[in-house]
Amino acid sequence: MSKKWITLLLSAFILSACSDRASLDNTEATEEIGGHKEWADLPEYPTLIDTIGNDDYSIKTVTDNQGKRILLLSDPSGTEKYKSIFIKDTNRLKIIKVDDDGEIFNEVLD
Repeated sequence: MSKKWITLLLSAFILSACSDRASLDNTEATEEIGGHKEWADLPEYPTLIDTIGNDDYSIKTVTDNQGKRILLLSDPSGTEKYKSIFIKDTNRLKIIKVDDDGEIFNEVLD
């Protein structure tokens, strides 16, 4: 009887160790995408990164409601560099460079 319990416990331990490693692999893969794992699944994220580059920006959600999502991207010193506005009903993305250039992207995403 005790051999069955030991075998069962060892099996459970090995399976749990495997599943922990799988979740670590997923986390590492997500962090490789610019370190923005919280935003990487957003429909506007790939276009945003393609447009402004994959620099070390921190992203802050200003608004995320049923109609639109507004994100602010800041450089490592905390200076706001870009603002993105995603209109959810039409899939329109606007990217605004905060400094001097103003609007640098305004298109409907596929």
